Amino acid sequence: MRHGNRRLDVVLVLGAVALTLLPWYRMETGFFGLGWLAGFPLSPQAAPGLVQIFCYGRLWLAGALVLLFLAFAARGMADPTRRGAALAWLGALGVFFLSLQGLAIGISGWTWTLSEALFGTLADGQPSMGAGAVLSAIAFVLLFAFGLAERGAMKGDAFVVSAIALLVFLVTVFVFYPIGSMFVGSVQDFDGSFNADNFIRNVQDPSIWSLNCVIGAGRCGVAWRTLWLAIMTGLGSTLLGLAFALVATRTRFPMKKGLRLLTILPIITPPFVIGLALTLLFGRAGVVTQGLSDLFGIEPGRWLYGLTGIWIAQVLSFTPISFLVLIGVVEGVSPSMEEASTTLRADRWRTFWRVSLPLMKPGLANAFLIGFIESMADFGNPLVLGGSHGVLSTEIFFAVVGSQNDPSRAAVLATVLLAFTLSAFLAQRIWLSGKNFATVTGKGDSGSHIALPRALSIAVHAMVIPWILFTLVIYGMILIGGFVKTWGLDNSLTLDHYAKAFSISFKSGIAWTGVAWNSFWTTMEIALISAPLTAAVGLLTAYIIVRQKFAGKNAFEFALMMSFAIPGTVIGVSYIMAFNLPPLEMTGSALILVACFVFRNMPVGVRGGIAAMSQLDKSLDEASLTLRANSFRTIRKVILPLLRPAITAALVYSFVRAITSISAVIFLVSAQYNMATSYIVGLVENGEYGVAIAYSSMLIVVMITVIAGFQLMVGERRLRRENRVAGIATSASSRQEKIA
Repeated sequence: MRHGNRRLDVVLVLGAVALTLLPWYRMETGFFGLGWLAGFPLSPQAAPGLVQIFCYGRLWLAGALVLLFLAFAARGMADPTRRGAALAWLGALGVFFLSLQGLAIGISGWTWTLSEALFGTLADGQPSMGAGAVLSAIAFVLLFAFGLAERGAMKGDAFVVSAIALLVFLVTVFVFYPIGSMFVGSVQDFDGSFNADNFIRNVQDPSIWSLNCVIGAGRCGVAWRTLWLAIMTGLGSTLLGLAFALVATRTRFPMKKGLRLLTILPIITPPFVIGLALTLLFGRAGVVTQGLSDLFGIEPGRWLYGLTGIWIAQVLSFTPISFLVLIGVVEGVSPSMEEASTTLRADRWRTFWRVSLPLMKPGLANAFLIGFIESMADFGNPLVLGGSHGVLSTEIFFAVVGSQNDPSRAAVLATVLLAFTLSAFLAQRIWLSGKNFATVTGKGDSGSHIALPRALSIAVHAMVIPWILFTLVIYGMILIGGFVKTWGLDNSLTLDHYAKAFSISFKSGIAWTGVAWNSFWTTMEIALISAPLTAAVGLLTAYIIVRQKFAGKNAFEFALMMSFAIPGTVIGVSYIMAFNLPPLEMTGSALILVACFVFRNMPVGVRGGIAAMSQLDKSLDEASLTLRANSFRTIRKVILPLLRPAITAALVYSFVRAITSISAVIFLVSAQYNMATSYIVGLVENGEYGVAIAYSSMLIVVMITVIAGFQLMVGERRLRRENRVAGIATSASSRQEKIA
């Protein structure tokens, strides 16, 4: 009880600090800059909540003060059950009240006409929430969690209940609230009033839904173009990924290690670089195009600029991810089942088609889903290669930042994009539900996989070898492109592009004079902050899902994984609509970029953590808890050391995605916080291909270096396994020697 009271006292003190010692509203100069201390506590901008109530007439904040006072009073209750009920109710009411007042009262007064009709006009409104309001909300969430723990929830484990409550709160704020704001924004006018005319007009727009291409009367709508491209990319990347996995596991291909190394390159490559390399090869001034023109007189065409070019670039980009998903699945098919099939006189082709391939269904479905969603969300390749054939992601971008300036159209297009991806996500779950694909059990499984049918082996080699050569040529072009003056016009070698991007001066100390340094350091800072946060949130969530049982667990897991199915373009638009105005205004800051990366990439950390934690026996946790360690100490001392591979994977993936992401980032960057990918997009739009490729090459080198650093820092998992047979044999031989 002493520990419970100590935790409760800390949270109550935090609530009091939030109301009395921190600025309640957002500071334009930033909280961590400490510039607000000059006007604290009496200036209207820097005043804490208590001063805002009594000096500036913001009486609605008194609700938070009253609820916190009642929580202090509930602290003195002797009966833990009654105290827990009171704290849970007060915490829930506190979160609800802060959310309600933040949404209902904006800068100029009431944001809802109903509120104005009921309570009259307000003399003054309120800015966005600041450090005091945010800390107060967290304190109320923890009060709610501690109250539930005192009532016996999760066996009274306050850490677990608090973790669940905070995760639900954060996912609601940073995933569901932005998506809801986007839907609301699609039926709002510029002044915030309800107006569905723009929504109806955009939904009925023929440029979205037209099927003219089917009847040969023109071009299909952007929705169908994007859907068709995503399906073809999903199928292409899954088929090639399966071919790579079969070659790597079921054949005697001599360069298997090089094949695995080659699959890493597209993952750490900025998403539009492959599009640039294809342009250098097959564009109107490309090497291949000019070579064909010189040798055979073939007129340079524009076939690359459209859905064909986008599809080639996307399949190149996403096949390695499919390979990484499928290689474990292919290796996991039980050799015993294949041997049983051949024993029953089935030939190798029938065994593969009827036994092996059906057991790969989960991996194939996941690989297709990843390719489908990544294609839907891809922004860089369509921007470089799309030409006049726009897709939903680029149309959304131009609706927000282009001359159209039509937020309603952007919201409608984002809604269509979200509907497509969620439909694929749900279809995959329905297809795989109720089916068992387990082939790896605790029993020994002797034997080796049967060889592929000869025709299938020839087919996969015929796909993989040309693709390897093509990929090597692509990356060769990326490397060479940074050292050529003007591609297609002046192919002489130069270091000017690297000098322009990353030059350094030593006249009076070190001066970062290159044009790319500002965005480079910003990118490193944001990526290195968001990567550990992403890994921590993902692994904590995985611990809760695997080790805890609570009501709504399946809905909790589905809601977290659903954020994976939300394309980055939709995330970017929804963040702009949600966090550009009160109650939470974060646009133009580093915080919105960090939040976007953490909650966009968290599902990968969750899935990796679930996979790794499922291999750890629960007796390890139970032994620690039996020895009176709490859940937090058990996680820190027992579980985390055994999860080092999952930690490394989560850190590496979140760091790489923070650097290479473009679809969401393009909407959220600002002049002060400009990420590398958005800066490179600007270079591409200005035709500075050499500098863009030089910058991209630098990023690839940095990512490889940091990935190696993460692996050295986290280290390897050490499992002590004793060879009991060897030990018995050794002791037996020693006894024989003594007898002799």
